[in-house]
Amino acid sequence: QAQLLSLRPDLEVIPLRGNLDTRLKKLSALNLDAVILASAGLRRLGWEDRISEWFDPEVMIPAIGQGVLAVEARQEDERVRKLLAPLDHVPTRIAVLAERAFLRRLGGGCQVPIAGFARIAAESLVLSGLVAGVDGKRVVRGKVEGPLEKNTELGTGLAEELLEKGAGEILQEVYQKA
Repeated sequence: QAQLLSLRPDLEVIPLRGNLDTRLKKLSALNLDAVILASAGLRRLGWEDRISEWFDPEVMIPAIGQGVLAVEARQEDERVRKLLAPLDHVPTRIAVLAERAFLRRLGGGCQVPIAGFARIAAESLVLSGLVAGVDGKRVVRGKVEGPLEKNTELGTGLAEELLEKGAGEILQEVYQKA
Protein backbone atom coordinates (compact mmCIF):
# COMPACT_ATOMS: atom_id res chain seq x y z
CA GLN A 1 0.00 0.00 0.00
CA ALA A 2 2.73 2.45 0.97
CA GLN A 3 4.73 1.84 -2.20
CA LEU A 4 1.66 2.01 -4.40
CA LEU A 5 0.57 5.31 -2.84
CA SER A 6 4.09 6.63 -3.25
CA LEU A 7 3.89 5.91 -6.97
CA ARG A 8 0.23 6.96 -7.39
CA PRO A 9 -1.02 9.19 -4.54
CA ASP A 10 -4.29 9.69 -6.46
CA LEU A 11 -5.36 6.09 -5.86
CA GLU A 12 -7.75 4.83 -3.22
CA VAL A 13 -6.39 1.60 -1.78
CA ILE A 14 -8.89 -0.87 -0.35
CA PRO A 15 -7.53 -3.88 1.55
CA LEU A 16 -9.02 -7.18 0.34
CA ARG A 17 -9.20 -10.47 2.21
CA GLY A 18 -9.88 -13.96 0.99
CA ASN A 19 -8.40 -16.48 -1.38
CA LEU A 20 -7.50 -15.61 -4.99
CA ASP A 21 -10.92 -16.50 -6.38
CA THR A 22 -12.65 -14.35 -3.76
CA ARG A 23 -10.35 -11.40 -4.41
CA LEU A 24 -10.82 -11.63 -8.17
CA LYS A 25 -14.60 -11.76 -7.75
CA LYS A 26 -14.40 -8.57 -5.68
CA LEU A 27 -12.84 -6.87 -8.71
CA SER A 28 -16.26 -6.98 -10.39
CA ALA A 29 -18.49 -7.01 -7.33
CA LEU A 30 -16.94 -3.87 -5.85
CA ASN A 31 -16.38 -2.23 -9.25
CA LEU A 32 -12.63 -1.95 -8.63
CA ASP A 33 -10.18 -0.77 -11.26
CA ALA A 34 -7.49 -3.27 -10.26
CA VAL A 35 -6.41 -5.86 -7.72
CA ILE A 36 -2.76 -6.37 -6.89
CA LEU A 37 -1.87 -10.00 -6.27
CA ALA A 38 1.18 -12.23 -6.25
CA SER A 39 1.54 -13.69 -9.72
CA ALA A 40 2.76 -17.05 -8.39
CA GLY A 41 -0.71 -17.97 -7.15
CA LEU A 42 -2.36 -16.94 -10.39
CA ARG A 43 0.16 -18.96 -12.38
CA ARG A 44 -0.31 -21.99 -10.16
CA LEU A 45 -4.06 -21.91 -10.81
CA GLY A 46 -3.60 -21.40 -14.55
CA TRP A 47 -5.00 -17.86 -14.42
CA GLU A 48 -1.94 -16.13 -15.87
CA ASP A 49 -4.16 -14.58 -18.55
CA ARG A 50 -5.77 -12.47 -15.80
CA ILE A 51 -2.46 -10.65 -15.20
CA SER A 52 -2.36 -7.32 -17.01
CA GLU A 53 0.88 -5.94 -15.56
CA TRP A 54 3.86 -7.07 -13.48
CA PHE A 55 5.72 -4.72 -11.13
CA ASP A 56 9.47 -4.79 -11.52
CA PRO A 57 11.05 -5.58 -8.13
CA GLU A 58 13.04 -2.34 -8.34
CA VAL A 59 9.79 -0.35 -8.69
CA MET A 60 7.71 -2.26 -6.14
CA ILE A 61 10.22 -3.84 -3.78
CA PRO A 62 8.79 -7.05 -2.30
CA ALA A 63 8.55 -7.95 1.35
CA ILE A 64 11.58 -9.51 3.01
CA GLY A 65 11.82 -13.17 2.01
CA GLN A 66 8.84 -12.93 -0.35
CA GLY A 67 8.36 -16.18 -2.23
CA VAL A 68 11.06 -18.07 -0.36
CA LEU A 69 10.29 -21.58 0.84
CA ALA A 70 11.96 -22.84 4.00
CA VAL A 71 12.30 -26.19 5.70
CA GLU A 72 13.13 -26.34 9.39
CA ALA A 73 14.81 -29.09 11.34
CA ARG A 74 16.10 -29.44 14.88
CA GLN A 75 19.72 -28.30 15.07
CA GLU A 76 20.76 -31.47 16.88
CA ASP A 77 19.03 -33.85 14.41
CA GLU A 78 22.00 -34.44 12.11
CA ARG A 79 20.30 -37.27 10.20
CA VAL A 80 17.36 -35.08 9.16
CA ARG A 81 19.62 -32.13 8.39
CA LYS A 82 21.69 -34.32 6.03
CA LEU A 83 18.50 -35.50 4.31
CA LEU A 84 17.41 -31.88 3.83
CA ALA A 85 20.80 -30.59 2.65
CA PRO A 86 20.08 -31.12 -1.08
CA LEU A 87 17.11 -28.75 -0.74
CA ASP A 88 19.37 -25.87 0.25
CA HIS A 89 19.55 -23.41 -2.64
CA VAL A 90 22.69 -21.44 -1.83
CA PRO A 91 21.89 -18.33 -3.93
CA THR A 92 18.48 -18.02 -2.25
CA ARG A 93 20.01 -18.53 1.21
CA ILE A 94 22.59 -15.80 0.53
CA ALA A 95 19.89 -13.38 -0.65
CA VAL A 96 17.58 -14.09 2.28
CA LEU A 97 20.39 -13.69 4.81
CA ALA A 98 21.02 -10.18 3.44
CA GLU A 99 17.31 -9.29 3.46
CA ARG A 100 16.84 -10.58 7.01
CA ALA A 101 19.91 -8.70 8.28
CA PHE A 102 18.42 -5.54 6.76
CA LEU A 103 15.08 -6.15 8.50
CA ARG A 104 16.69 -7.13 11.81
CA ARG A 105 18.75 -3.91 11.96
CA LEU A 106 15.64 -1.83 11.27
CA GLY A 107 13.69 -3.71 13.94
CA GLY A 108 10.79 -4.30 11.60
CA GLY A 109 7.83 -6.60 11.97
CA CYS A 110 5.19 -7.88 9.61
CA GLN A 111 3.00 -4.75 9.78
CA VAL A 112 5.77 -2.22 9.17
CA PRO A 113 6.29 -0.82 5.64
CA ILE A 114 9.79 -2.22 5.11
CA ALA A 115 10.76 -3.96 1.88
CA GLY A 116 13.94 -5.62 0.71
CA PHE A 117 15.01 -7.54 -2.35
CA ALA A 118 18.38 -9.21 -2.81
CA ARG A 119 19.58 -10.87 -5.96
CA ILE A 120 22.83 -12.22 -7.30
CA ALA A 121 24.19 -10.53 -10.40
CA ALA A 122 27.60 -11.29 -11.91
CA GLU A 123 28.98 -12.87 -8.72
CA SER A 124 27.85 -9.89 -6.61
CA LEU A 125 24.94 -9.47 -4.26
CA VAL A 126 22.64 -6.55 -5.05
CA LEU A 127 20.26 -5.51 -2.27
CA SER A 128 17.54 -2.89 -2.64
CA GLY A 129 15.63 -1.72 0.40
CA LEU A 130 12.88 0.66 1.39
CA VAL A 131 11.20 2.10 4.46
CA ALA A 132 7.95 4.00 3.96
CA GLY A 133 5.21 5.73 5.87
CA VAL A 134 1.91 3.87 5.61
CA ASP A 135 0.43 6.68 3.49
CA GLY A 136 3.37 6.54 1.05
CA LYS A 137 4.19 10.23 1.46
CA ARG A 138 7.60 9.54 3.00
CA VAL A 139 9.78 6.90 1.39
CA VAL A 140 13.46 6.22 1.90
CA ARG A 141 15.15 3.88 -0.61
CA GLY A 142 18.63 2.59 -1.07
CA LYS A 143 20.71 -0.02 -2.85
CA VAL A 144 24.04 -1.68 -2.11
CA GLU A 145 26.20 -4.15 -3.96
CA GLY A 146 29.06 -6.29 -2.76
CA PRO A 147 30.59 -9.73 -2.40
CA LEU A 148 28.28 -12.68 -1.74
CA GLU A 149 30.09 -13.65 1.45
CA LYS A 150 29.33 -10.20 2.93
CA ASN A 151 25.56 -10.75 2.69
CA THR A 152 24.64 -9.91 6.29
CA GLU A 153 27.04 -6.98 6.40
CA LEU A 154 25.46 -5.60 3.23
CA GLY A 155 21.99 -5.94 4.76
CA THR A 156 23.00 -4.22 7.98
CA GLY A 157 24.89 -1.54 6.05
CA LEU A 158 21.90 -0.72 3.87
CA ALA A 159 19.72 -0.45 6.96
CA GLU A 160 22.24 1.97 8.50
CA GLU A 161 22.23 4.03 5.30
CA LEU A 162 18.43 4.30 5.32
CA LEU A 163 18.40 5.18 9.02
CA GLU A 164 20.80 8.04 8.24
CA LYS A 165 18.39 9.20 5.50
CA GLY A 166 15.42 9.37 7.90
CA ALA A 167 14.02 5.84 8.06
CA GLY A 168 14.19 5.90 11.86
CA GLU A 169 11.74 8.79 12.06
CA ILE A 170 9.37 7.03 9.66
CA LEU A 171 9.49 3.83 11.71
CA GLN A 172 8.93 5.74 14.94
CA GLU A 173 5.80 7.33 13.48
CA VAL A 174 4.49 3.97 12.31
CA TYR A 175 5.05 2.36 15.71
CA GLN A 176 3.38 5.26 17.52
CA LYS A 177 0.24 4.86 15.39
CA ALA A 178 0.12 1.07 15.88
